[in-house]
Amino acid sequence: MNPDTNDTIGLSRRTLLAGLGAVGVASAGAGLGTTAYFNDTESFEGNTLTAGELDLKLDYRATYAGGPGRIDEINGWYPDFEVEEEEDGVYLIGEVPNIDEGEWPDIVQERDFCAPDVGLINGDQIPVFTLDDVKPGDCGEVTISLHICDNPSWVWMNGELTANDENTVSEPEAGADGEGNALGDDSDGPISGEGELADAIDVTVWYDENCNNILDADAEEAGDSVCVQLVIDTSGSMGGSRIANTKSGAKQLAETILDANPDNQVGVTRFNNGASTPQQLTDDLDDVEAAIDGLSASGGTNAQAGVDAGQAELENCPHDNRVMVVFGDGDINTDGSAAKVAGTEIFAIGVGGASFSDLEDLASDPADEHVFFAIDDGAIEQIFGQVAETITVGEEVIFEGSLAGAMAALSDGIALDGNRSVEGRQPYEGGLTQCIGFEWCLPAEVGNEVQTDSVAFDLGFYAEQSRHNDAPDVSFNGTAPTSNSTANVSQ
Repeated sequence: MNPDTNDTIGLSRRTLLAGLGAVGVASAGAGLGTTAYFNDTESFEGNTLTAGELDLKLDYRATYAGGPGRIDEINGWYPDFEVEEEEDGVYLIGEVPNIDEGEWPDIVQERDFCAPDVGLINGDQIPVFTLDDVKPGDCGEVTISLHICDNPSWVWMNGELTANDENTVSEPEAGADGEGNALGDDSDGPISGEGELADAIDVTVWYDENCNNILDADAEEAGDSVCVQLVIDTSGSMGGSRIANTKSGAKQLAETILDANPDNQVGVTRFNNGASTPQQLTDDLDDVEAAIDGLSASGGTNAQAGVDAGQAELENCPHDNRVMVVFGDGDINTDGSAAKVAGTEIFAIGVGGASFSDLEDLASDPADEHVFFAIDDGAIEQIFGQVAETITVGEEVIFEGSLAGAMAALSDGIALDGNRSVEGRQPYEGGLTQCIGFEWCLPAEVGNEVQTDSVAFDLGFYAEQSRHNDAPDVSFNGTAPTSNSTANVSQ
């Protein structure tokens, strides 16, 4: 120790040694017996911090409407997949995972795709469409199923037009209206300039709420009115966060229904060991929300009693359109046949231990448009939102225009909304399958100007955590996203 240090701390060497000696004497004294002083010890031991996971996984189902009698030709373009002709002239050209035990629209909603070894697209880069000899009138569609594993996330869809080639110009093409490249001396040689195919192909992108590869039209025509009876499981297994999330989702659905048309009505039925209807059909949102807030979890599960009580209330509906939304997390011991015979449309929502096959039995046909399933409780609100959108406005279109226009929009990134039934963009919750539909069609009237033209394009999705990230700022360079969001990071 140098003199400067001694001066700084205000202790001489003598004083310091005297202090150490005093400590030694006190320690020796303590060993002679047990202390009588009051004492207490508290500690925080075994502390751990483990980073969470954010993993976006995809699966898809793709079809090509390319005309009948082409199974061998199309199968040759997909050496790693056994192409099937599902209906006359419509071919299944891709499905991941390849489902053996049931229909893809059902399985993608039932299965926990965040489980390991399921075989989803996870870091892979594959083409969906590899089609030759496309002609006017042909169409293709892919429904992509998104799975957010662990952390709720903002999601963007992105893409890029990577080629738009003229290739060669045939004699019919050279004389066609809209053809931008004249026939040169060498009609089989390469042609400078872009082709017309990307501008000619029509593209529609939409939220495919029920993952059925089809853009479903508006649920009700403008001016139509509907009565919706919520039939909610309040058995003991619905306790804790599950019943809280269910209340939030049910109130959100009721608000969406009542806002869609001033003549719409909503009622509330609950079931556990038996069933009751705390709120008859009404157009008063406050009354509906009060009834939902009063729900509590206890007892067993008697879904049959709930459906019967819900249908009894729907008999009082003044409109022709009657809908029942049944939510449960356990055994659904009814097929709802009496309600269906009476003309009621039934949507079945399951969470946790609910049996998917029971939900299918209960739901109206086709089941893939009326059954919704959440793996995690955190996704309950969003699944109610999916049903609300399906009942009121059908499936929302994200983009409609040419393939060239779609790729231009996607090159900037299209921000996707995890819950379309509430105001403002919402992140995607984990444990819930949500699907995006992408369809292209080459119109029959397009003409000769697209002969021999070809296009190539990429599609992708980007996910970023939503926690501490209320206003994400993400830019895209082609399909490579870059986040410059500062989020909530401490400075």
